[in-house]
Amino acid sequence: MKSSSLFKIVGLVVAFFVFIYFIITNFLGEAVPEQNTLSAEEQSAGWVLLFDGETTNGWHMFSKPTMKHAWKAINGELTTSTNDTSGTHGDIVTDGVYENYELVFDWKIAREGNSGVFINVQDDTSYIATWATGPEYQLLDNPNMQPGYLDGGKKGAGALYGLAPLANPVEPKPAGEWNISRIMQVNGKINFWLNGVMTSEEQIGSDRWKGLVANSKASVFPDFSKATIGHIGLQDWAKGVSFRNIKIRIIQ
Repeated sequence: MKSSSLFKIVGLVVAFFVFIYFIITNFLGEAVPEQNTLSAEEQSAGWVLLFDGETTNGWHMFSKPTMKHAWKAINGELTTSTNDTSGTHGDIVTDGVYENYELVFDWKIAREGNSGVFINVQDDTSYIATWATGPEYQLLDNPNMQPGYLDGGKKGAGALYGLAPLANPVEPKPAGEWNISRIMQVNGKINFWLNGVMTSEEQIGSDRWKGLVANSKASVFPDFSKATIGHIGLQDWAKGVSFRNIKIRIIQ
């Protein structure tokens, strides 16, 4: 066999494998994780989805369960935007109440966005808002806030809003990118995490807790954090926010 023919054959073989590699990496790629679903292991461990990826079932407007709200399920995201005028803007809360649990969720926020997740919310018309009773896990576009807003870390993403600065330094992903957060509450002890970093650890009702509340804006609300059981709330506050993979596991 002539060397030129051999080179042609080798070249064709190399080209074939390059083509296969191109097909695999550009069209198949890595398997994209399915969102808003639970694995068999998660189901066995007791995890339950709070968002089905397709509807807002299981959520209602705070203190107004029949009101049409501006939250929607779009492309697998539970989302709201200030540009949406098709419903009333406001916080939504879970239909159910929770006490001892682990909550995990993904979130992304718009540029200059400001939102939060509330726990132990008392869903009652006698309260002005979710934040009159429920402590808040802050969601924020940190880099694009006005100077001084972070208040020494008390208002940064992952913080126990307005009460205590981050227990450990961590920055959220840039606006429009997904973060992973986790909240755990057991017998009134709460822990927050942002992207794997613990950001808060406090005991509701302790002397330290009472001091934090007394020195915060929440002190004007007599029933703030008095309960360690209640609804979980999502804040519709500024610019727009989206959630996915919201799941909860009850701790016995």
